[in-house]
Amino acid sequence: MADPVLPAIPADAVLPASIELAWGLRDRSGKGPKRALTLERIVAAGIAVAGLEGLGAVSMARVAAEVGSSTMALYRYLPSKDDLLELMVDSGLGRPPAVFKNVRWRKGLRLWAEGIRDAYRAHPWALRVPISGPPLGPNNLRWFEAALSCLRNTSLTEQQKVSVVLLVSGFVRNEETLTMDIVAKIVASGQPPENYGRQLARLVDQAHFPSLYSAVVSGALEDENFEDPGLDAEFEFGLERILDGIAVLIDKQRLAST
Repeated sequence: MADPVLPAIPADAVLPASIELAWGLRDRSGKGPKRALTLERIVAAGIAVAGLEGLGAVSMARVAAEVGSSTMALYRYLPSKDDLLELMVDSGLGRPPAVFKNVRWRKGLRLWAEGIRDAYRAHPWALRVPISGPPLGPNNLRWFEAALSCLRNTSLTEQQKVSVVLLVSGFVRNEETLTMDIVAKIVASGQPPENYGRQLARLVDQAHFPSLYSAVVSGALEDENFEDPGLDAEFEFGLERILDGIAVLIDKQRLAST
């Protein structure tokens, strides 16, 4: 069956300056002599600073020093630090691999989630950049397209496909943020974490916390289950349950359409 003919989409929306720059919709060169800097070089310098010194070290002045330029020179390329951060996150995400083509939806979404997770792990500072709006950067939209393409042949509506992608994306971001916070606390303290199960054993009893008490005495909250926050056990468990739920929705939609 041929794809439906879609109505024309208006193209007069106002875009943030950083997005226009990233897509080449805003003139980077301006008037005057050829500039020594490029937007790509500035963004790469910001990523380098964030990777070595943390997101808090990123400023227009610090990045200017990294590229051997004046702070004012950077403003010829980027209107603000927020624009720089947005482009850094999009660049750090990178392009999605071609593995999403010709795979079943479940495998595709799993590969997609793992790819987003790996990008966060390569650039954990990106999780500290506040989300100011929906994805618009080139790489963000390439990943968005990749996820939606995994669902192309399912029975889901277009709205459901978008909601599925947002659900999986939110799960990945939350899991990686939690992991990063735990690791950061351990690194900052220089000490191994306290045994959570034993801490709870001093606080809960069967009368007042019967369900939590059962979890404690079962050993489910002992340190050996959480000794390495970088382990993917919780990520795998959560992702599988989400994919299970999506499978139920797809089957429900398929039956409703027959």
